[in-house]
This record gives sequence, C-alpha cells and structure tokens, in this order.
Amino acid sequence: MNHVFAIPAFTDNYIWCIHDTQFACIVDPGDAQPVIRALEEKKLTLTSILITHHHYDHTGGIDALIEAYPDITIYGPTNPKISAVQNRLSQGDLVSIQQPQIELSILETPGHTMDHIVFYNDDLLFCGDTLFSAGCGRMFEGTPDVFYQSLQKLAQLPDKTKVYCTHEYTLANLAFAAHVDNNNVELQKYTDWAEKQRKQNQITLPSSIQTQKMINPFLRCNNSSIKQNIEEIMNLSTQSEVEVFAALRQCKDNF
Repeated sequence: MNHVFAIPAFTDNYIWCIHDTQFACIVDPGDAQPVIRALEEKKLTLTSILITHHHYDHTGGIDALIEAYPDITIYGPTNPKISAVQNRLSQGDLVSIQQPQIELSILETPGHTMDHIVFYNDDLLFCGDTLFSAGCGRMFEGTPDVFYQSLQKLAQLPDKTKVYCTHEYTLANLAFAAHVDNNNVELQKYTDWAEKQRKQNQITLPSSIQTQKMINPFLRCNNSSIKQNIEEIMNLSTQSEVEVFAALRQCKDNF
C-alpha cells in the first residue's frame, strides 16, 4: 500500500513523496536538500521522479538527486529544456513504476506552461501548477481557451480523486474566490476549515475533485452568479465560459 506526504520547499512549495515504506517516487523536486533529508529520515530509497513542467521550482533539484541516487528513472513532459528526463510523456501514456508499485496516466494540461502534464489514476492527481485549491496557475504561456480546456479535463476526473497541488496558495485563492463567488456556502465552510488548518500550521492539501468543483471559481465558469460578478468587477460582457475564465484569470492576476 502506498502513502503520500508533502516535503515543504522554498516558501510555499510542496514536493510530494509517494512511498511504500521502503521505496519512494518524488514529484516536482525544485530543491534536492529537503528531499534527501526526508528520504534519509524515513529510510526510503528513491527510485523515480515525476516532473509536471519546466519551471525551476519544480526541476531545480533533479541534478543533485541524480548524483545522490544514480539509478533513478525520471518521467516528464516532451520538453528538451528538462534535459534529465529519460521518459518523455504525452497524453494517454501510462507510467508503471514497480517500486513503489503505482500506475499513473498522463493528461496534457497546457496553460500555465505549454509543456505541462499531470499524473493521475482513480485515486490521485498530481497536477503541478495547473490546478490549485480554489484556484489555478498563472497563464504564463497558454491562452484562455487552452487553459480552460485543460481545467475541464481535470474536472472530468472522479469526484473522489485526491488533488495534490504543488503550492500552499489556498488562503490567497479563497480570498479571491470569495470576491467573485460571495454567496457560496460551501466556499465559506471550506474557508473556515482552511483557516483553522493554517493557524495550526497544517497543510490544506490534498483536496478532492468534488470539493474543487464546489469551491473553485475557475471550475465554475458556467455559474451565473460568478459570471455576473466578474462582469461587474471587470466592467465587461462575457459570451462564453472561456471568456468568463479569461476575465477571472485577469482579475486574479491583479487581485
């Protein structure tokens, strides 16, 4: 049976560790040192690394981890910028890791970056910077229609799927969500819970697809109240869910 825990890095990154109490797989290691410390503390042997996209806070620790664990296998997107990746993945590919034993499928989710992929099965989603709790990544390389379609792919996953994002942005995202979705009772309940978690220095992840569909404005672009609110805030008119998404993203960038 596999377990997943967060290794904090930088100011708000989480490097996820999937393990079976003996072998470990690491997701998006931006920094090697906290990973090596965690593996040594828990007496875990690193066998593999999963990379979602090329940003340095997700890839910066790869070289030092290869040095410490020369036999590891590295899976990631088809982007030559990430030179250490041995297994380049695209949508529909399946990753089968033997130790720890886990199978994960690939979705391409361009928007935050154009090379972004996510790893998922019926229980777990490692979504990098595409989806956050109550938010989504900044649109550095994609366009609103591309990013919106990527988020729609994730919204189609089973409700029970646990969502492992790579940043503790939840409280800031919730403040924005309340700004555009102020009558959402589920959002208010979730905010109370998240604030308690952070006061106790506990993390707010993983979330679930079901929860995100109830509280995340970027997954609720078809909601008439959000549409009306964002049109008033941004002083514009929207004709489609993609346009609502674009307005939400622009508003969040300046929130």
